Amino acid sequence: MADERVRVVITGMGAMTPLGENPEEYWKNLAAGTSGIGPMTLCDPEGYPCQISGEVSGFDPATYMGSKEARRMARFTQLAVAASLQAVEAASYDISKDDPYRVGVLLGNGNGGFPTIEENCRILADRGGMRMTPFFFPMILPNMAAAAVSRYIGAHGYNSTATTACAASNQALGEAMAVIRRGTADVMLAG
Repeated sequence: MADERVRVVITGMGAMTPLGENPEEYWKNLAAGTSGIGPMTLCDPEGYPCQISGEVSGFDPATYMGSKEARRMARFTQLAVAASLQAVEAASYDISKDDPYRVGVLLGNGNGGFPTIEENCRILADRGGMRMTPFFFPMILPNMAAAAVSRYIGAHGYNSTATTACAASNQALGEAMAVIRRGTADVMLAG
């Protein structure tokens, strides 16, 4: 049973958004009324009625991980790792001072690795299944972002993924609070 009296606080934040690739840049652009919507560049929108989207356009995964590691992750996982590492740094959190089995990760995810699915379906159709990435299946699973973040920060505790479309990150925050309140973890990285 959750103890509602347990105080849960947010100590660090990270952000990878169309308005900015860190919390400060995001907030500055949001407050200025800047739009993060523009022409699609990450996929070919030809044939679709909508030609615009909100993309994290300047993201370079090499800033946060090695290029070999990045190739083994779908973009949504790369973005989750980057934002999570920012949050850990902003919190000045050192997991080595805590029991890693009491540190968990709960991330929200709208849809997993659909661009990876699309790309590999094209490869399958054009060149055959042997040309698809051997990392295809783990790349598309929605829970791979939480798994990768756990690996990167060294968390061995509670790990879960909320997959409730646009509400997923809010649900993850609420569930992470509940995980702490019921005593399952002392520290949660959530979003």
